[in-house]
Amino acid sequence: MIALGGSIGTGLFVASGSAISTAGPGGALVAYTAMGLMVYFLMTSLGEMATYMPVSGSFAAYATKYVDPAMGFAMGWNYWFNWAITLAVDISTAALVMKFWLPDIPGWIWSVLVLVIIFMLNALTVKAFGESEYWMAMIKVVTVFIFLAVGVATIFGIMGGHATGLENFTRKEAPFVGGIPTILSVFVVAGFSFQGTELVGITAGESKDPEKSIPKAINQVFWRIILFYILSIFVIACIIPYTSPQLLGSSASDIAISPFTLVFQRAGLAAAASVMNAVILTSVISAANSGMYASSRMLYSLAVQGYASKAFTKTTRTGVPLNAQIMTTVVGALTFIASIAGPKIYIWLVAASGLTGFIAWLGIALSHFRFRRAFIKQGHHISELKYHAKLFPIGPIFALILCLLIIVGQDLDAFTNFNWQQISITYLSVPIFIGLYSYYKIRYRTKLISLEKIDLSHTFERLDK
Repeated sequence: MIALGGSIGTGLFVASGSAISTAGPGGALVAYTAMGLMVYFLMTSLGEMATYMPVSGSFAAYATKYVDPAMGFAMGWNYWFNWAITLAVDISTAALVMKFWLPDIPGWIWSVLVLVIIFMLNALTVKAFGESEYWMAMIKVVTVFIFLAVGVATIFGIMGGHATGLENFTRKEAPFVGGIPTILSVFVVAGFSFQGTELVGITAGESKDPEKSIPKAINQVFWRIILFYILSIFVIACIIPYTSPQLLGSSASDIAISPFTLVFQRAGLAAAASVMNAVILTSVISAANSGMYASSRMLYSLAVQGYASKAFTKTTRTGVPLNAQIMTTVVGALTFIASIAGPKIYIWLVAASGLTGFIAWLGIALSHFRFRRAFIKQGHHISELKYHAKLFPIGPIFALILCLLIIVGQDLDAFTNFNWQQISITYLSVPIFIGLYSYYKIRYRTKLISLEKIDLSHTFERLDK
């Protein structure tokens, strides 16, 4: 359910509308299908490594062990920073969503309340986190199922009067609007929608039976992506024409123009906006909950590897890395205060975390590529692995190329117009990653680990000492 919940959020409920508006129904489907395929390959890569060596804060540890300690250091700190900042974004978004019902209450009160709830859920036990995520993911799943049922009934005219059929797929320039360039631009929107699916790898270290539960979760990701994303976008595209101005500028602050709300209203469901607002609030709290968990475990993992203070390795009686969680909460709270005190600082902080998810994906693909090659090179056989990634080496190579294309293509207009301020805001996380990588590499003089020397033991030890 965590693998599922991590991939369903405001990216699907809100941003999918702008994807259809930009590239047309066909273009949006192509972009989301390609991204879904890449995410599936990435998850099978992560699954192979996570079942072989389950460890909290997994993919930074894999980069350290199978690529270069400097890369593990840079990936870990970058990912922790990303989730600490995202925590602030999520609690700010929760306040915006609450304004729908209670516009007169100051937003910061809701943000503080959500932060306290998230902190307490994570501070109790890992079971409290898992249980809360399970039920919040369940709400999202049920919503999508109801949406698909209502959407199909609307397409055939059973609900909402006029049957739309596939008429919107041939409207004006549809199905492909603007050709390949616009499809590529929607790759970015689709990519952000799928951010969070890698959380299943971080949970491996605390799963009861990772050798069974992780492959089961990952094997279902492909069908979940097809069912929830591809079918949802198909339904939206059938019912709402890409030319509709309501699909433009969708954001969590205006639930009335969420494509899900529009479809429910088209079917004649009057309470659609209020219901979808509640679902989107659940999604935002779920994202913050996952962010707190992922960042505290990543900071714990960094401390275990010797990349952060040993104070962050301390856990409570129930196994929660409380110091790491407190540090994450402090950074998230300071970022939130910055959003009130200085909007410019906040914009830069959010920009600094913007591409981190794609950098993490790139690192997962590279780590798996080298892990599998080292495994064969050192005389092992694939049959020894409890879980096999699909279509190796095509999967990780495809993921590497697509991640690089997305990172480079974030804002090509800024380059063509020589808008250096926009370039620096959009691509800020890239120089931060390079800076962290270079710092560690120069200080400890680490090198790319040769395939023959890669340590294939099932335990983790710091490699640069």
